[in-house]
Amino acid sequence: MMIARKQLHIKVKDVFHLTLSHRDQLNLLTDILYDHQTDCCGSVSECEQLERLVKSLLVNPAVGEDMKQMLTDVYSYSQAGKYAQHLDDHIEAHQSKLSEWVDQLNTYF
Repeated sequence: MMIARKQLHIKVKDVFHLTLSHRDQLNLLTDILYDHQTDCCGSVSECEQLERLVKSLLVNPAVGEDMKQMLTDVYSYSQAGKYAQHLDDHIEAHQSKLSEWVDQLNTYF
């Protein structure tokens, strides 16, 4: 039993970060925005994830210039959502933009 415990013990330094391709990042971005659009609710951690995805995509040379303005808008949306007193109201107020962004992102797949 002691051996099993030692084998299951994982140190933080042993955990590595999974690198996502820009296509995977776009898929994840689309999924979160779609969830906000359809569920009309979300979480601060989702807004933070949107921020991280957008930051990564904006510096990625594989992402076209035509997408950068939309990504900047999504970043502003996620920043405002992260600090919104009522996140669900913020999401509700951006339904038309969410729909537009999801549609635009879906054209890349």
